[in-house]
Amino acid sequence: MADELDLPPQFYGTLIDTTVRVVTWNVWGLYGRWQQREAAIMATLRNAAPDIVVLTESWAKEADSQAARLAGPIGLPHHVFSGVPAQEDEAALSGVAVMSRWPITVSSSHTFGEARVQYAEVSGPRGPIQVYGVVMDAWWFDESEARQEAVRELLAHVGARQHDANPLVMCGDFNADPRSDEIRMVTGQTKAPAPGLSFYDAWEVAGSSEPGFTWSNSNPWAQQLLWPNRRIDFIFSAAPRRGAAGHPRHTELVGTDAVKTTFPSDHYGVQADLRY
Repeated sequence: MADELDLPPQFYGTLIDTTVRVVTWNVWGLYGRWQQREAAIMATLRNAAPDIVVLTESWAKEADSQAARLAGPIGLPHHVFSGVPAQEDEAALSGVAVMSRWPITVSSSHTFGEARVQYAEVSGPRGPIQVYGVVMDAWWFDESEARQEAVRELLAHVGARQHDANPLVMCGDFNADPRSDEIRMVTGQTKAPAPGLSFYDAWEVAGSSEPGFTWSNSNPWAQQLLWPNRRIDFIFSAAPRRGAAGHPRHTELVGTDAVKTTFPSDHYGVQADLRY
């Protein structure tokens, strides 16, 4: 019996040791002192050195876009974007950008109820990575039912199109905390809309003992809404995969400090190193 207990886990086979670094961040569009904030966003992402970034409330305007501005300085030359007219600037679009160190071979945009989604299949050096960037437009506390309906549609779509040998990442601003029915649906703690598909919450698996609030009253931009501290931005990765592909190894917050007196966004971002 002792010998059996000493054996390493066999369920996943040989575990993958290499990782891919993913960041998701609501970057608050063109609100406030956006030029100063964009410089702070750029500095923060350059320091994080991610391989894949999902930006929610990112912007595009005519031939200009936030993803194009950031691409060179942070070393992520491949990017796709989809958006809708921005509330803060009628000439701009606000939406979801997926940025990658490696080529994006397939991309598409979708709307599932209150969820707007940008999909990108990344051709990484160790195989494809499926990435779904999500921003949830239903953002008040009493809109859980709308968020649940959107998550059901999203998961049904994702489940029908997953490549179960490769990492599948779904991340963004869900405007719901981990205790909500909509997030419990993603992590398999209530009825799964897509049988056989559930996700790790990267913070829950590999974050610190801190609560990981991404909407925090320690951020002066967030204080104006008078909300409690909340964890509403997530990196989810599908489980299980052979070799534990996609399993979170380390998760932390980014954008928690001011850069030259300017906080980058009203949200903090989430960074996770996933087995890949």
